Amino acid sequence: MNRLESKTAVITGAANGIGYAAASLMAQEGARVLLADYDEHQCATAAESIRAAGGSAVATTVDVTDEDSLAAMIEEAAAFGGPHVLCNHVGGSNPERDGDLLNMDMAEWDRVMTLNVRSTVVASRNAIPHMIAAGGGSIINTASIGGLAGDAIQCAYGAAKAAVINLSRYIATQYGPRGVRCNAVAPGAIMTPSLRNHLPAETLDAIRWHISLGEVGEPSDIANAMLYLASEEARYVTGQCLVVDGGTSSQSAFAPGRRAG
Repeated sequence: MNRLESKTAVITGAANGIGYAAASLMAQEGARVLLADYDEHQCATAAESIRAAGGSAVATTVDVTDEDSLAAMIEEAAAFGGPHVLCNHVGGSNPERDGDLLNMDMAEWDRVMTLNVRSTVVASRNAIPHMIAAGGGSIINTASIGGLAGDAIQCAYGAAKAAVINLSRYIATQYGPRGVRCNAVAPGAIMTPSLRNHLPAETLDAIRWHISLGEVGEPSDIANAMLYLASEEARYVTGQCLVVDGGTSSQSAFAPGRRAG
């Protein structure tokens, strides 16, 4: 407990799913958490839930595709002594428009790069000076195992998450001497509301078949990884991509069939 005592953490996409799980956990560990999300009502409800559980949390509305909105988010955190931790968690793409290279909508490519990569750049650029002034900090960027291997669809998403992974290494290299650590977390299949509500049971069963541990992860699995990277327990960890996927990306393509046999 109290691994983040006296720290201020900013988490984008914190109204539900992984972002909310991370906000709740960091608040339990003593952080004052700024939950930032595009959905004003849901974000306010999430912050109230954390306060009701005894944590310190405030909500703010942010559009991560807008530079002024991101700057205002960081300044709000600075008003109460932060940020010491920044989780750039917002991301994603529309699979109906983000297909294979020949069929991908180029407008979706631009949107995905802004949503996933440019937002991470802008938020980090605004947060790093405050972290340096405070003697250091931790930036945690949400990537994906989609950024580590190829796929049949979501070309833009995979390229964007690969960029997030290497951007994290660049930030770590450039600002490590000034006390700022930067790492990425690459989730596999996680049972977020979006996954639960949009994938049929047979698709989830097929996903489980390709996971070494045999189950889809929970938001808390990623939140725990984020907490570790935010804490002093990870004081000597920077420039890394922590893969949290139940073993999905570590096994050969033949393993599921051989295991089933």
